[in-house]
Amino acid sequence: MKSLLTDWLHQTITQAAAQGNLPAEAARLLALSATKHAAHGDFATPLALLLAQREKSAPRGIAQKIVALIQADPDFSTWLSRVEIAGPGYINFFLAPACGHRVLLEIIRQGERYGRSLTSAGSRVQVEFVSANPTGPLHVASGRAAALGDALCNLLSAVGFDVQREYYINDIGNQIERLGHSVYLRYRQQFGETIDFPAEGYQGDYVTEIAQAVAAAEGRRFLAGDESAAVGFFTAFALESLLGSIRRDMAAFGVQFDRWFSEGSLADETDRVIADLKTRGHLYEQEGAWWLATTRCADDKDRVVIRADGRRTYFASDIAYHHNKFARGFDQVINIWGADHHGYIERVKAAVALLGHPPDRLKILIHQLVNLMRNGVAVPMSKRAGTFVTLKEVIDEVGVDATRFFFLMRRADTTLDFDLELAKKHSSDNPVYYVQYAHARLCSILRVAAEAGIDPAAVASEAGVADLAGLVSAEELEIIKQIALYPDEVRTAADALEPHRIVFYLQALAGMIHRYYFGHRIIGDDPTLTRARLVLVRAVQIVLQNALTLLGIRAPERM
Repeated sequence: MKSLLTDWLHQTITQAAAQGNLPAEAARLLALSATKHAAHGDFATPLALLLAQREKSAPRGIAQKIVALIQADPDFSTWLSRVEIAGPGYINFFLAPACGHRVLLEIIRQGERYGRSLTSAGSRVQVEFVSANPTGPLHVASGRAAALGDALCNLLSAVGFDVQREYYINDIGNQIERLGHSVYLRYRQQFGETIDFPAEGYQGDYVTEIAQAVAAAEGRRFLAGDESAAVGFFTAFALESLLGSIRRDMAAFGVQFDRWFSEGSLADETDRVIADLKTRGHLYEQEGAWWLATTRCADDKDRVVIRADGRRTYFASDIAYHHNKFARGFDQVINIWGADHHGYIERVKAAVALLGHPPDRLKILIHQLVNLMRNGVAVPMSKRAGTFVTLKEVIDEVGVDATRFFFLMRRADTTLDFDLELAKKHSSDNPVYYVQYAHARLCSILRVAAEAGIDPAAVASEAGVADLAGLVSAEELEIIKQIALYPDEVRTAADALEPHRIVFYLQALAGMIHRYYFGHRIIGDDPTLTRARLVLVRAVQIVLQNALTLLGIRAPERM
């Protein structure tokens, strides 16, 4: 509705400017924002204030001229019931009910396409998320990254981006080698050996389970012979096993990646990138090590890329990986990282700039920790994982929908308290149940109508604006305004990279629906009003379903 109203006002003001009744820049400065209070109308604009600054005139005088021109437009009553000037010169717009009624018909016409746009069509964006080291099962923090990344990709697709989802596999380095050695030692224990297991080894039961799988398949084969070769086998076996587990967990969580990118595949490219940085004069040698001059691009200190012993740092691979991303032609690159990576942001952006890529095309989102609670008490760690509760354990207990919804309920950069018992409740206290039940309730109304001989689909397809004239109660107009705002909410959430905005939107809309249900008889004695309210119900049901789909959450028809 906002965009439609803006288009009409823009056309009206452009025509007035062409006739010399308003300054030429008036249409360019026009911007609407939704008001917070019904007394101030539905939308407002500071246009008169902006023009007054340029014209050196009183803003209320300019506002009066703008209002008079709008009121004189032949289509005024189609869009607005009234226009008011507030404060020093704000202009408040009160929508006509018929304007909202047109929106209902448009929602039903568009169906699952409602809320989607081509705003960013032609732009390619890569979103890299989760990317947890394959040294153990995925934990709940990785689950938060998965829900955030997947919902963000859905949002970006909804506004026209060509989106690629990517998981970066850290499959080389000391942690992977330590994993292989840990499994190897647990393997030897399977045959009765007494092993002094190192404190820095991976302790979880999953390590023993992998060792048991090797013992069952290979027997005593690795008890004798070269230990280094054996550890190499166990490293590869453990990596394949854990990656398979991660892939299954992501699939069960409704997350599909377009590409799983191996760090190990970057070896040659890393050499080329390091050579290029040397040629550009951005790498220098000091005390036998090679340093990247990231302080040239606002980092707080320069960073080691090659150690004095000749080994490359993890940062070297990160540099090559980001160069690889931009070389693939993405217009934007988005990384979703955990809280422990906050200190890496400036150095990676600096490296991108030193390689000649615009650093503003790289956006890095940080998600904070998840505190698992049960009735206000912290949940103890998982025995299988050793040090944390796994994502699979949470999904198995509360389900995919509740897990995703709870992960998305807060801004990514705030710590999240996840109450497992609340997530399982079938009551209005549980926010995901509250929203899903609103959708199921509307589906139930449509079924009751069908059972009563009223075809909701036919009503929706045949209705015109005049048939909806009875939708004038304060609650109905509030709901219509809310669902009319949905496309703008999608665009705002996508622009801000903030999927939690859709959660907030859904909670507000669900509250309106539940209140409306108890305050109005939707299928009543007045057939005209019944048909009008069924159109409203169908339109809201579409919006709820579309919004839940963006979050990767089911919109159940029965609960």
